[in-house]
Amino acid sequence: MFSSLGLFQSVRCPDHPRCPRPRCLYSHRTDLPPPPRLAIPAPAPAASRRPAASVAPSRPSATPATIPTKRPNATPSAGPPRKVQKLAAAAASATNPHGVPVLRVNPAHSQVPIPVRQTMLKTLFDHFAVLYHALLSTHPSLAADHALKQEDEIYTTSSKLTYRNAVITSCAALKRRPLPSSITHDSVGTEADLSTRAEARKSRQSLRLTRELLEPYIMSPNALTTWGYMLDVPPGPGGTEPTLEGKIAKCERCAQPFLVKRMQEADECVHHWGKPYTAKVNGEKTRLYNCCSRPVSDPDSGCTHGPHVFYESDPADLHARHPFSVLPPPPSSPASSSSTRTPLDVAALDCEMVYTTGGMRVARVSVVDGAGDQVLDEFVKMDDGVEIMYVPLASLSPSGITPTPHSDYVTRFSGITPHNHTPSTATLPLAAIRAALDALIDASTVLIGHALDNDLRTLRIVHTQCVDTVVLFPHRMGAPMRRKLRDLVREHLGTHIQTDDTAGHSSVEDAAATLDLVRHFLLNTPPPPPPPPPPAQPVPKSTL
Repeated sequence: MFSSLGLFQSVRCPDHPRCPRPRCLYSHRTDLPPPPRLAIPAPAPAASRRPAASVAPSRPSATPATIPTKRPNATPSAGPPRKVQKLAAAAASATNPHGVPVLRVNPAHSQVPIPVRQTMLKTLFDHFAVLYHALLSTHPSLAADHALKQEDEIYTTSSKLTYRNAVITSCAALKRRPLPSSITHDSVGTEADLSTRAEARKSRQSLRLTRELLEPYIMSPNALTTWGYMLDVPPGPGGTEPTLEGKIAKCERCAQPFLVKRMQEADECVHHWGKPYTAKVNGEKTRLYNCCSRPVSDPDSGCTHGPHVFYESDPADLHARHPFSVLPPPPSSPASSSSTRTPLDVAALDCEMVYTTGGMRVARVSVVDGAGDQVLDEFVKMDDGVEIMYVPLASLSPSGITPTPHSDYVTRFSGITPHNHTPSTATLPLAAIRAALDALIDASTVLIGHALDNDLRTLRIVHTQCVDTVVLFPHRMGAPMRRKLRDLVREHLGTHIQTDDTAGHSSVEDAAATLDLVRHFLLNTPPPPPPPPPPAQPVPKSTL
């Protein structure tokens, strides 16, 4: 079909002389020279190599054709390349021994070079370390954690061109922050943390709690009974036996019977102030105390010294120490004796208690209103004949265990010490405190608290209009298990309370935190469905 150009006429046909092609492209001549052979030199050892001039070709040719060999493959190494090893070593730990955090980012996924980001991260860490200088002794990783988080926030919200300027702006903002004195300070956190807390705090503070908002969450009589609330005042006048001094009681700490004594006469009790928990030790489950990690099975264990104390929960016994009573009726009620009072419609209440010769008694009362403003904070003077359980520190030396100061005031939990609970600060007895409360709240006031039944018992108040955060934020195990207030505040509000294990709690702080928890619940939880309407009454058939 097409004419041949004769480009292959100098190439001998590979199928000659049996070529089946009628018009073969190759040449069938017999006088053509044979094709040149390929001379591929083999690599010689380094010691026996000779100069290239001494190597003669195996066959002379006018146009010798040689094809260079490929570069020999290197011996495969046992590990990754050096650069990969360096990156893997850097990613193995989050911080180096000097405390500067190390980025754990895939370089292929970063728009900004990793060395640049690592340098900026070190700059942020240095500024956080200066800001948190007073906190690093108790929170050593705080500066590194916040520097990593801040760098990630800046990288996410900036571009390759604005990354450096964003870091410089953030460092300038860190310099302007006031130095924090505690982990709960407003200066602690990244810029996003501060912004989120400020917006959440603003939304909570703008919400004023009213009875109408809390009406669906007021506990029913069945719920009050389930959670240990008292619904009725025990019979009898009450207050007939304010103290058990000189009588036998069972110690709540060591479970041993003891003779109730006052002040310096009290006997010494070796006990654990923590609670037992289950942990694995050498592959076996063991019950340990969370205060000192000693096994519960050790009969001679004890990490704290203090007086023997007792706790009463029976309503009749509590009524005998100090009488129970109900709050006054609302001013609009016909039973009200005064129509000039303006009680609070919503109030958050918290108390701090200490051990006395009359059992667990209230030592401090704090109340905040529905807007979060403090309206009452008073230390309570013990009733006549009731003494706070106390053991002199000098009598605690023979056992060899150094006691914690003022352990008899339960300072670790109550925050009450002999320095703040003095005759000059605690001037009002419980009866006077109850009169002050009656002027602020009445039977229609919605009281908010965390485990509010304990506060009402120690105040000897019977009240049914209650909203309890242990019910709004239930424990996963159900009643009667209760979550700690500081855990709820940290989880839902992003703040920290009760951070000092030796200074104890503050009833004002706890009351305000409880109020904020309820606000958070209302803002982030859909309202419950309205109750179903009552069933329609059947129409009676008319009789003729």
